[in-house]
Amino acid sequence: MKSGGVWYSENLTETALLQYKIRKLIFSGETPYQKVEVIDTYDYGKCLILDGKLQSSLMDEWVYHEAIVHPALLTHPNPSNILIIGGGEGGILREVLKHNTVSSVVMVDLDKDVIEVSKKYLREICGDSFEDKRVKLIFGDGRSFLTNQPNNTYDVIIIDVTDPLEGGPSYLLYTKEFYTVVNEKLGSEGLMVTQATSIFHSLSCFSRIYKTVSVVFPLTSAYRVEVASYSSPWGFVLGSKKFSPEFLTVDEIDKKLELRGIKDLKFYDGKTHQSIFSLPKHLRKKLEEEEEIVTDDNPTFMVS
Repeated sequence: MKSGGVWYSENLTETALLQYKIRKLIFSGETPYQKVEVIDTYDYGKCLILDGKLQSSLMDEWVYHEAIVHPALLTHPNPSNILIIGGGEGGILREVLKHNTVSSVVMVDLDKDVIEVSKKYLREICGDSFEDKRVKLIFGDGRSFLTNQPNNTYDVIIIDVTDPLEGGPSYLLYTKEFYTVVNEKLGSEGLMVTQATSIFHSLSCFSRIYKTVSVVFPLTSAYRVEVASYSSPWGFVLGSKKFSPEFLTVDEIDKKLELRGIKDLKFYDGKTHQSIFSLPKHLRKKLEEEEEIVTDDNPTFMVS
């Protein structure tokens, strides 16, 4: 039986509910696109909630943000120009800026208000990243931005948009058509990485994203990390034109981190890199057997 106090409920699926007790509601508001909340919890610390879904918690945001950024940037031999689509709380931007090879970062986010809320209430995550002179912020749809930027190319494109939910703002950023545009905007050694939903609650969604990226890029890798506040292992898919993260050794990763001037990571290093790309048998089997390709006319949706 729950003790007294205020509890927050999050529907993981139609049949699974996660509840956690909160110390304080810090912020609650509606933007033109979604409901935004910042809460302080006993178990996860301060959390960003979008449309009832926990996005980041101070307790483990660094696991997710280090995992989506560093394998991609270390796979590229000299990542200089980076594009981030989404990532409004600033954790991805923070990690990208740690690489001394990075000269410019364009960050495109649909919802300006999320960034303003993060700058005010979640400085523990974004720090001063949004004020860095290398950063250019653009507010709008990531797919429209790419489609309408014919002369720009990037070394790495990081896609951290909300889950593909039916009726949500992001489901068309998981399709073959979108990944084709991404491919076209990458340099000859370029690569992309996307968050790819819950491996436990949405395994088919994860495998379809992997299959779709694999028909666009010559090299495709899937990996996963444990994010406690998500109550699930979380999947990522990386598509590359030339280099594969799976061939990097422990020593190569650690040496590259040193050369890039990165010393303050909590989660990621060479040993961690090898472990997250080492998928268990049932996941490898699911990826090998997946046949469905996600398209604009045949989207995939995460359970909710």
